[in-house]
Amino acid sequence: MSYIKEMKILKLIFTFVLPPVAAYMQVGPTSKQFFINILLTCIGWLPGVVHAMWLIISDKES
Repeated sequence: MSYIKEMKILKLIFTFVLPPVAAYMQVGPTSKQFFINILLTCIGWLPGVVHAMWLIISDKES
């Protein structure tokens, strides 16, 4: 299994456990997407998960 595929699997696991960690790993700490994910996770777990999943599947980067 390649390193990139392993990292994507790890990010997807973090998406369900801690959505902001997955967003941090995908876009970095200074991205507005990271702060949006923190806000959505504070509103509710599910919106944070959906947003983090979208970031990872669409391969968004900072």
